[in-house]
Amino acid sequence: MPGRESLRREQYYAHPRNLFWRIIEALLEIDRPASYAGRVKALKARRIALWDVLHSCVREGSLDTRIEKEAANDFARFFRSHPAISHVFFNGAKAEASYRRHVLAGIGKPLQYRRLPSTSPAHAALSYRRKLAAWRVILGAVRTDRRSRK
Repeated sequence: MPGRESLRREQYYAHPRNLFWRIIEALLEIDRPASYAGRVKALKARRIALWDVLHSCVREGSLDTRIEKEAANDFARFFRSHPAISHVFFNGAKAEASYRRHVLAGIGKPLQYRRLPSTSPAHAALSYRRKLAAWRVILGAVRTDRRSRK
């Protein structure tokens, strides 16, 4: 689930210390001062969807460890509406755990799953460079998906 700042601004990864957009900008070669709308447009152009695992929850503050009463988004319907999706990447362990707990059993299509290191400032164990290196796998998935549709 988005943290307080993201909810306030109605933008994914709005916390200034969250590395998600910095990593995406580097990988997709997006101009650093790109607007939020420009960054989302760049994701769509690369056929990358961005969605929360959870539709709703109860949480005090922004830490994933405080999430309770989880309700997942309807991924089965989403995947039926977007049949070309072949990979799901999780931004951290909590997203993966929630997906596996609430979603995975209801998905009837084979997908490739991969947990990536969280871009959250709360996950400071890895440097930006190490997170960026780990996140490079999304580029291979995008290239693979493009080739498979030709």
